[in-house]
Amino acid sequence: MIAPILHAKLDGEGCLLEGDRAFALINGAAGGDAGRPLALPALATLVRLARRLGTLISREVTFADGDREIDAWARVQPESDGLRLTLSQIRERPSGSQTALARRLPAPIGAWQWETDRAGRITFVSAGAESLEHVLGRPIDQLFVFGKGSALDEQGFSEQPAAMEGSGTEVLVSAVPRLDRDGLFAGYRGAAVRAAARPTDAPGLNDLFTSRLDQALRGPLGQIIANADSIHAQADGPVSEDYAGYAADIANAGRHLMALIDDLVDLEAIERPDFRIDAEPIDLADLARRAAGLFAVRAADAEVTIVRPPEGTSLMAMGEFRRVLQILVNLIGNAIRYAPRGSEVIVAVAGDSTRGWISVSDAGKGVAEADQGLVFEKFGRVDPGEPGGNGLGLYIARRLARAMGGDLTLDSAAGQGARFTLTLPA
Repeated sequence: MIAPILHAKLDGEGCLLEGDRAFALINGAAGGDAGRPLALPALATLVRLARRLGTLISREVTFADGDREIDAWARVQPESDGLRLTLSQIRERPSGSQTALARRLPAPIGAWQWETDRAGRITFVSAGAESLEHVLGRPIDQLFVFGKGSALDEQGFSEQPAAMEGSGTEVLVSAVPRLDRDGLFAGYRGAAVRAAARPTDAPGLNDLFTSRLDQALRGPLGQIIANADSIHAQADGPVSEDYAGYAADIANAGRHLMALIDDLVDLEAIERPDFRIDAEPIDLADLARRAAGLFAVRAADAEVTIVRPPEGTSLMAMGEFRRVLQILVNLIGNAIRYAPRGSEVIVAVAGDSTRGWISVSDAGKGVAEADQGLVFEKFGRVDPGEPGGNGLGLYIARRLARAMGGDLTLDSAAGQGARFTLTLPA
């Protein structure tokens, strides 16, 4: 029987300095030793995360010890001279039995899971989470953009509609509270599933894709992306630079396929004869700021500055919150992709008594006048050999804009950048 609490001290590089005898035995059985990184993958991952963020990380973990598995609450605290690891709420069970995490997650469990601390900062995203490791340590609203009227209750919540950070993918989010050793609220443990398309009375091949192939492809692709990212980051040990590069290529290809699945499912939805928009008063300036904020990390990596409407400005129009956000995510993502390093992507709002509009401008290579109709066609691409995109994003965005009583237009010339303008009724 293992002691109820185990302790270990690690240096600034995450190597074991000292620990309880029971901890040393478990780590040693996995191939670890003093002076080396932890040999238990679940704990080693937690230590790396705490080192990178420089903040306390706590999470339920599971690791193997011979013919048994151990569930525990792990707490890694950075200190001035290294890190301190504490394992509590330790439970042993036969290898292969259901983990405590699986037993306690809300049902139905989606393609991936997430956790927060008590302040609402993301501490964990699971495999299949669309490579969202960059949101770790950030507020939950940088992972999900919840719809108006959504409420996050410490008692938990079920199937709250939201849009995914970065992609605008519509999901349903559920969560249960995590409790600390004193029974107090310690954050959320939750699951996200992709929101289903509206049903129709005339099922066909597209419905088969939505209900079956979408589910069949999304899970394996998520695993491929997560594993390739882990190999690229050398999370489980060093690999040659060539293989790390190959893994990055695999992960990027997987993300491209995941985006294609999202677009095909959206395409199936908007081309239904019964597709409809739930219009409501929305603040275009607020939506522009939210959408721009989702790309802070990507823009910084591309050395591009996003100029957004100033805080406090407001411009009301009629539209569906999540659909407008989806359009803006597509436009801003495209603008960052084509913007030169050191340039600006400008997101601006304006309007009059009858219309409101948001424009997204970049200083990229632009689109020749003869090709401007092509970019809005289904699978239309000016340069099919160019990496990124699948020719559906702008087609879907314009269909959504027109379904809301507005439009999406392009003002551009070759070599002079591009400005896309979303117009909606006031």
